[in-house]
Amino acid sequence: MRLSNKHTKPLVRIKRIKGKEYWYEDTPYYDPETKQIRHKSRYLGKNIDGKPVKVRTETLSTSIASVPTNAYSHGPFLPLLAIIEDLHLDDYLSPLTSELETNVILALSMNRVVRPMAMHLVASWYEDTSLFLTNPDLPLSSQRISELLFEIGESGVPDAFMTSLLRSIGTDSTLIYDITSLSSYSQLIPLLEHGYNRDGLDLPQINFSLIFDTEHAIPVMYDIYPASIVDVVTLKNTVHRLSAHGIHNYTLVLDRGFFSQGNLEELLQEEISFVIPAPLTLKQVKEVLTEAQRDLESPQYLQMYQQDPIFVKPVTLTIQDIPVSGFCYYDLKREQTERNLFYIRLHDLKAKLESSRIPGWRRPEEVFKERAGKMANYFSWQVVENRFQVEIRKNAVSQRVNRMGKQIILAHSSLDWQECLTVYRERDAVEKAFRTLKQDIQVMPLNAKNESSMKGFLFVTFISLILRMRLLKWMTETGLMEDYTLEGMLLELAKIKKIKLANGEIMVTEISRRQRMILKKLGLCA
Repeated sequence: MRLSNKHTKPLVRIKRIKGKEYWYEDTPYYDPETKQIRHKSRYLGKNIDGKPVKVRTETLSTSIASVPTNAYSHGPFLPLLAIIEDLHLDDYLSPLTSELETNVILALSMNRVVRPMAMHLVASWYEDTSLFLTNPDLPLSSQRISELLFEIGESGVPDAFMTSLLRSIGTDSTLIYDITSLSSYSQLIPLLEHGYNRDGLDLPQINFSLIFDTEHAIPVMYDIYPASIVDVVTLKNTVHRLSAHGIHNYTLVLDRGFFSQGNLEELLQEEISFVIPAPLTLKQVKEVLTEAQRDLESPQYLQMYQQDPIFVKPVTLTIQDIPVSGFCYYDLKREQTERNLFYIRLHDLKAKLESSRIPGWRRPEEVFKERAGKMANYFSWQVVENRFQVEIRKNAVSQRVNRMGKQIILAHSSLDWQECLTVYRERDAVEKAFRTLKQDIQVMPLNAKNESSMKGFLFVTFISLILRMRLLKWMTETGLMEDYTLEGMLLELAKIKKIKLANGEIMVTEISRRQRMILKKLGLCA
């Protein structure tokens, strides 16, 4: 008996296999050999929402959706964004600029920390960072950046930002003040002048002053001056600006370059607490040092500082009939280090002077002064067969060696000898900040078309300096500095990326053991 046509019609049904449901098409047919009815099954797919979906098709669509369309640098911005949030830098900018401009300023500042580059390249850099995923429409063309920097330089944004920063963090402790030179190739900026260049560059420059808060380990205020403005004026202006920002109760730490009667009179008149070393070359200071040395090594002046012996004797220096207290320090360890370096330099320079010939067309006095430099006073010389015959001047060397390991620091403040010495040695933080500004953030040489754009650029680099110095403090506090430089840590974090998939989903790449350790110490998560 043959099957009728109605019995050969396929039937669609669901089979349950190992707890999962699958669709099959079942077609009955007659087998003439066995003379029985058999069934031919055709797999239609997995039961998904009541419809058959083939597993291969599902896998293919899923794999296509999971194909990354782009990878964005993400890791380096995790600590920087945390610092911005912690210090409320975006909150200080928000009332002063639009949301778009605030994001541009912060993006430019982070660029100077992560990978400094010319402004016309920033847009391409930004598009490959995870910042782009949050704010894809930032106007970062070279023209728009130039316009924004000009607008900032023309406005009161920098001053208002610093006022908010100073008042918010409660700066009322120890402030370190210093000044450096920033050079430029530009010939169109009136503020640029030729003057004493601290970097030895034959370029017009400006003077850039910086106030550094030791408690928070960040710069909190800056100013710029023509190169011809003397340090006495810059210090006076800085004191007045701090007062205008509402900052009064602080101790100002200065380098010996600011030691002058005019500066000290200004600080005393304004009743500013200050710490400043006295140059041992000044007659009045020499007299105080000579008097102090008579019993400086007496056991009554023996102290311990950072596990090393040091002699500390109170002294007083009279300035315009005003007695200013301070301390004379005699550091035995420092004395030995200075002696060794001085004698090595003295020996090597003597050998160098005697080994080279004097050009016949030059005056020996000029050649000697050029080759000996600042060490010239320690030698006497004569010319023998076109060469210098050099003798070391014993008295000059003795006077220099006798001052080694000793320094006088004036402290018109409530600080004791240990606090005074500590805050002065913390001046290294400002010198480090200047090195960072010039080498790492690459502020030099300035390349701006006009004065306003230059001022806008310096404001961006100031925020960059805040980010970098705070990150360094963070690394020191968490012990990361023992294993990484700042650049090394950022390079390791740069391996963490955000991946955008074809379906629009964003995922973070796998975190390595090293990266996880860094993030854990910083208290961050990717």
